[in-house]
Amino acid sequence: MNTGTRGRPAWANTALVSTASLILAFAVAMVIMVVTDAEIMAKYAYFIARPGDALDATFGKIALTFEAMYVGSLGSATALTETTAEAAPLIAAGLGVALAFRAGLFNIGAQGQAVMGALVGAYLGFSIKGLPIFLHLPLVILAGVLMGALWGGVVGLIKARTGAHEVILTIMMNYVAANILSFLLKQPFMRQPGTSNPIAPVLEWSATLPRVAGTRLHLGFGLALLAALGCWWLLERTRFGLRLQAVGLNPDAAATAGTSVSRVTFTTMALAGGLAGLGGLITVTAPVILTSYPSQLTVSIIGTLGFDAITVALLGRSRPIGVVLAGLLFGALKASRTAMVTIANTPKQLVDLIQALIVLLVAAPAFVIWLLPFLKERRRGAVRTVPKEAKA
Repeated sequence: MNTGTRGRPAWANTALVSTASLILAFAVAMVIMVVTDAEIMAKYAYFIARPGDALDATFGKIALTFEAMYVGSLGSATALTETTAEAAPLIAAGLGVALAFRAGLFNIGAQGQAVMGALVGAYLGFSIKGLPIFLHLPLVILAGVLMGALWGGVVGLIKARTGAHEVILTIMMNYVAANILSFLLKQPFMRQPGTSNPIAPVLEWSATLPRVAGTRLHLGFGLALLAALGCWWLLERTRFGLRLQAVGLNPDAAATAGTSVSRVTFTTMALAGGLAGLGGLITVTAPVILTSYPSQLTVSIIGTLGFDAITVALLGRSRPIGVVLAGLLFGALKASRTAMVTIANTPKQLVDLIQALIVLLVAAPAFVIWLLPFLKERRRGAVRTVPKEAKA
């Protein structure tokens, strides 16, 4: 009888490859940062004569950049809350992408779902006046999540009924959502009085997320963590979660076992849309500066949240805990942008470059393993057991 055992657990191998991808992404970004720095490259012109100048400048620049990242994201209580504020919408939207991934669906529509969640939440936030916060805020949150779920559910329904590919559908829905937002912000009922700029009125205080005074630590971070806990429970402790994962692994086999693939597809896309809608809602109802000034809806307030969520889901390997950790990492990177400019004189675009490199490397684990052969999962040699009869 032949038996074989793996050299290390699958989760450990995945963690190693993800960590290696992060290290490689930072390393490549640092090389590009040094190469594009004119002052440092000028020192390399006489590298042979005085190599110390170039090396000191290179490592000094890299060290200063990492110091700026630390100061801007973790160096103080204020910086830490800035990281949580940046991470909260990324975690929520990333969960929406990750949940769809687990069902074998590629939800590129998190951007549009976040936009629609923010749009509805903001409208109810500034148009309804006089409600106490314990009524107004839950109404805004529920409406934003439901709108995101509706936007994602439409895609799930079309795919379930017609078989249309969700990638094309979600991309188109992103454009529709962006144009709806742009159009509505030009209408008088959605525009701040006294201005012709496409910006909505300030939200009522009762519709904004409570926060710790003087910081950006707000309820949205707690909501994102609760959403992650809910996703874990759904996937690991419910019958629907098992069916969802079965469809993601093999829809034909799941259908043969009695699972309604179309129902799972619709429900999953609706849930994913609701999570992305929560991400957009957190963005628009959270304080924008330390004085806790409430946010205002604009055409660009969501930024690239939905697309960043894809990166978070990929790095988190579509696992709730992984998405939380990846969201915190990218939240820290975003929070450190200002410090990188002021302390290390490093362009803010370096953060975008690091994110792009992480996507490239995390999405291609085979390339990372090829580049770093020691990460390759090894199998111990087969052990042959000789029957007793043969020994006799």
